[in-house]
Amino acid sequence: MIRLDDRDIAILRVLSAEGRITKADLARRINLSATPCWERLKKLESAGLIEGYGARISTKALGPHVTVFVAVELEDHTAARFQTFERAVQDYPEIAACWALGGGFDYLMQVIARDIDAYQRLIDGMLEARIGMARYYTYIVTKAVKPHSGPPLHLLDQMD
Repeated sequence: MIRLDDRDIAILRVLSAEGRITKADLARRINLSATPCWERLKKLESAGLIEGYGARISTKALGPHVTVFVAVELEDHTAARFQTFERAVQDYPEIAACWALGGGFDYLMQVIARDIDAYQRLIDGMLEARIGMARYYTYIVTKAVKPHSGPPLHLLDQMD
């Protein structure tokens, strides 16, 4: 694990909010000259702390849609069944995210579909594909209270 100082944390904070900032503006914002800032940025990328750069796309602006969280239980708990399911979810573009869980459910999926009918067709297709789903529980999002904003960088302030 890489040890981060205040300047590294400042770089991460700025980039998490403003991924398109120029390197010169980034250096100015964290009060460093361009070369040391660039070296720190490359170090953070090489260490895997920065996985990539991208835009947050507004699903509302793309048109009508429904966001659904789906809790999934598998038929059995063999390594092969987990691998089959995890490989299969990669093939469904409607599945925006999927997490393996410890506890009552095996997976939590975030699905973004055109409407409820499209969501149900997705689930029916997954069940027909026999990828190991025993049960699923549907939770329809009615509004985003706190949309995903990246990792909680304030925790880095408390690490020594």
